[in-house]
Amino acid sequence: MTILETQNLRKIYGSGEMEVHALDGVDFSVEKGEFVAVVGTSGSGKSTLLHMLGGLDRPTSGSVTVDGKNIFTLKDEELTIFRRRKIGFVFQNYNLVPVLNVYENILLPIQLDGNVPDKAYVDRIIDTLGLSTKLQNLPNNLSGGQQQRVAIARALAAKPAIILADEPTGNLDSRTSQDVMGLLKVTSQKFSQTIVIITHNEEIAQMCDRIVRIEDGKIIGGDRA
Repeated sequence: MTILETQNLRKIYGSGEMEVHALDGVDFSVEKGEFVAVVGTSGSGKSTLLHMLGGLDRPTSGSVTVDGKNIFTLKDEELTIFRRRKIGFVFQNYNLVPVLNVYENILLPIQLDGNVPDKAYVDRIIDTLGLSTKLQNLPNNLSGGQQQRVAIARALAAKPAIILADEPTGNLDSRTSQDVMGLLKVTSQKFSQTIVIITHNEEIAQMCDRIVRIEDGKIIGGDRA
């Protein structure tokens, strides 16, 4: 089952001689349960692609379909709600709320949507990610690797159709990076969660099920790791 699909996706910045084709006709799809890396150098278009996949920015043309819905047919408010319910994000800088403890950060997206958390499911995530003893801690009392675990737990807790991770190991040392990637792989398998990570790190990408390469705004190949 296809969870994510783009068709002829384009994003153009500027005009005339200053025109930049950040995305130049991207066709890309992800099946349910896949763990995919999108790999590219700085300026290749990978971050622009992630912003389009997550509905954080609108394309110049083309479509992005998430869980059967063409997200750019939605108005801004509808897109915000859809994004909160269907797309989980894990960012390089964690984006945790500093005045909330670990448990409150994990539950925040669910509560913003006015829903009651599935406590048994959330507890399984917390246990899987090794956060059981840290639930009352504030983010500034955690290491970078622990903060990224909280960000992963928060993304998983709302049971999104897909998780998008933007350089999730970018601020971590190599050993912690391997640990975080291992946890992403475990959660992908254990919870049948579809995950797409954006990275420039080939070693990190090799831990995924499939690698898709982007260069000059175009997909130039994809293969199994």
